[in-house]
Amino acid sequence: MAKNSNGLLCKLGIVKSPGAPVPHRKHTKDCATVDMPAPAKVTMVMQQHIGAPCAPTVKVGDEVFVGTVIGDSTAPFSAPIHSSVSGKVVKIDSILMQNGSKAQTVIIESDGQQTVDPSIKAPVINSDADLIKAVHDSGLVGLGGAGFPTHIKISPKPEVKAAIDHLLINAAECEPYLTPDVRQILEDSENVVEGMKLVAKLLDVKYAVIGIEDNKPEAIKLMTELLAQVKIDGITFKVETLPSRYPQGAEKVLIDQCTGRQVPPGKLPSDVGCVVMNVTSVAVLANYVKTGMPLTTKRLTVDGAGVSKPMNVRVPIGTSIKDVIEFCGGYKGAPAKVISGGPMMGMAMASDEFPILKQNNGILVFDKEEADLSATTDCIRCGRCVNACPMNLMPTKLEAYTNLGRTDELQKLNIMNCMECGCCAFVCPANRRLVQSIRLGKGLVRNASN
Repeated sequence: MAKNSNGLLCKLGIVKSPGAPVPHRKHTKDCATVDMPAPAKVTMVMQQHIGAPCAPTVKVGDEVFVGTVIGDSTAPFSAPIHSSVSGKVVKIDSILMQNGSKAQTVIIESDGQQTVDPSIKAPVINSDADLIKAVHDSGLVGLGGAGFPTHIKISPKPEVKAAIDHLLINAAECEPYLTPDVRQILEDSENVVEGMKLVAKLLDVKYAVIGIEDNKPEAIKLMTELLAQVKIDGITFKVETLPSRYPQGAEKVLIDQCTGRQVPPGKLPSDVGCVVMNVTSVAVLANYVKTGMPLTTKRLTVDGAGVSKPMNVRVPIGTSIKDVIEFCGGYKGAPAKVISGGPMMGMAMASDEFPILKQNNGILVFDKEEADLSATTDCIRCGRCVNACPMNLMPTKLEAYTNLGRTDELQKLNIMNCMECGCCAFVCPANRRLVQSIRLGKGLVRNASN
């Protein structure tokens, strides 16, 4: 596991690493997860992953159970949707997504019984193909936020698979406030380890590494002890302790920190011999293999000065943000901003009626003081945004060319490599909305290429 000299120097503190020293604010790290009862209704969105959307496989009036398939697609780059409650389908509708697109929904009225579908049983797995099919059938997608269908990620072409030697499990959880991943480790470590073993053997890697930031010592200690007991010939299991510096959990940053390898622009982790999975994803995979229960719930952190009882809560997928907040004691005064996700990469919500998706990992409710944004002033050419950018981009130039509509220059400056982590905006002394401008610029480039 040789590391390049620059990556090693960064870890030793000799060279300043990119990113930003964001405040951790892990207020709920010691809060055990609480299970939320089924709400009166759930809204199951048919687009909860990257790739082809699902189409409803049920109709109004149908009875469904927990785990019933209610949406699917024949496209390979997709993942089925399962009901998170038992009850009756009352409406097939559409919803406006956070990115402005529309998606179909299946609205289910819960009977409050949470009856499990009679067909649910542990899958029979006698081959790699059986395991990959099981992962597809579980509805599992990347649960760190991207929503990449997991069965695609773990079934690379043979020539690609032959070059993969690292399985990296992302448990960095670098966003402020969010703690569902550390709770996953502390509360469900058995499935985390079993999931790592399953995928490591499937991919035939040499190293299976879980990366955890050093502000989570309990999780590091527990995983170090458990992985030391894993003995599989030819595979080394270990914990990589990461510096607590945002965005340590970004896929390309994690790869660099754990292996010293850089993913070239336009390339994938597999191009440098790595597969990266979120820690909750491998735990869900292991649980499905044991029980046959598909992905129907999600652990969330609910936090912020605008919510009465910050906590970690496991909710049925499709529950509205409003219902989750009410379970956490309701709003504390009038909320100034509700964010789905963390404060750095999350999305401000126009309505709390929006449902929880598979890849959601937090809801933040900010009061006026937390949500306040300082006024923007002129750029002082300090270069802090350039130093902070993990992708070595030039945010101020990208902002300028976005304002001018110069898609040719945006492409030359590799705007599509931006991961929208928000480091540039966070460190900017002029409070310029750099990441927001870059998002707009990426949209201009996409439109120009269509």
